[in-house]
Order: sequence, then C-alpha cells, then structure tokens
Amino acid sequence: MLLYQPDGGYCYNSDSILLYGFISRFAPKGKMLDVGAGSGIVGLLVGRDFPEVILEAVEKQPLYAEFARRNATINGIEYTLHEGDFLELGNHGSYDWIVSNPPFYHENVSRSENPILHQARYNVHLPIEPFMSKIAKLLRSNGEAAICYDARQFVQLCTACERAGLRVVEVQFVHSKEDRPSTLVMLHLKKNSKAMLNVLPPLITFSEESYTPAVQAIYDKAKAHSIKCPII
Repeated sequence: MLLYQPDGGYCYNSDSILLYGFISRFAPKGKMLDVGAGSGIVGLLVGRDFPEVILEAVEKQPLYAEFARRNATINGIEYTLHEGDFLELGNHGSYDWIVSNPPFYHENVSRSENPILHQARYNVHLPIEPFMSKIAKLLRSNGEAAICYDARQFVQLCTACERAGLRVVEVQFVHSKEDRPSTLVMLHLKKNSKAMLNVLPPLITFSEESYTPAVQAIYDKAKAHSIKCPII
C-alpha cells in the first residue's frame, strides 16, 4: 500500500502497524469507523484486506483529511471520510466496528509546540472518558472496537470502558524489548458484553536490533510504503 504523508507533520509509526495486525486477528466485517484517521493507514489497511468491511473515517485536521482521501483514491479503496471532531460526529448510523489509534499522550509528558503534532499526539484533544462514551454511543448493541493506547493509562481506560458499557474482552501489552516495561497496550472491546478478560501473550517488538518474527510478519502483511510530501 502506498501512503502519502505530510513532511514535518505527524507520521504514522509502529503503533498503527501493530494495531492493524491486532485488528486483523478478528477478521472484521460490516460498517467500520476509523477514528482519528490521520493519513488513513489503519482503516485503509483493514479495508484492503477485508472486503466485507464498509469503511468510514473521521479526522478533525483538514490537512490529514486531505491526505487520507488521496490515499484511499490512490489505493482504490472505497472510503467515506467525515471531517470534524469525533466527539461532535453526527448521526451517520451505528457501526459494527470502531477502530482507533487516538492521540493518547498525557499532557504531563514532554510536549510539542507544533499545533499539528500537538493535536495528533495528546489526549487533551480526545479525553478518555468522552472518547469511550462516544464509541459506546455509535456502536451497535453487539458492536466491537479495537484501539491502542498508552499502557500507563490502562486503569483509566478500563474504568472509562465499564462506565460506558464497553467490556474489555482482550488485551495485549506491547514491549519494545523483552526486559522493557510496556508503553503500548491494544484492547478489544465489546458493547453490552459480560465476557471475561483474555490477556494475550505480550508482543515483543525487537530482539537485539531486529524485529521479532511476530512483528516482522505484521509488517510483511501490511506492505505499507510511505512517501513524505511537503506541507503546502
């Protein structure tokens, strides 16, 4: 997949690729919304691989919305993009799936003063509680969601999910190396579910200086090629 991205803006990283791999485990189908689409990578990869997905996306930054639309066209993927704030998204029907690599850094971490990067990275622009409430509102009664987030905010995520009527049914922690703390967590959520939590084996990104076989397999499946373009 060919993906154009803004040079000097926020570019997708391993989080999006790993989330795509996580979502692929569930062979999704039906109406799907990609929240905070950025250049479109997560939704477009899923839409490419799973033809039974009817893909929509929402992106609040006009620059990224334009890149997402172009990337969908270039790759021949049917795509409906809603430009605006996810929390203000109107009635476009309910969804079978919602997926998202949202802005999840806490404001207490070192901040970028670039307004484009700031909106893409920090959860002040999409706080946890309203984020989960909106997901629950837009999902069908048995709908599902898959997101990635800062692992250090896992407790807050679970609390917000329960309050919104979303059950965390599967979770996988990502570690850069086997002996390093987790900084990323991926969650599979279901609306109105009473299922018990399934904790998957941790996903280790690197062994020595190379990707582990599990992570390399995700990158090989994604086949994403990025081209950076100047912001005009």
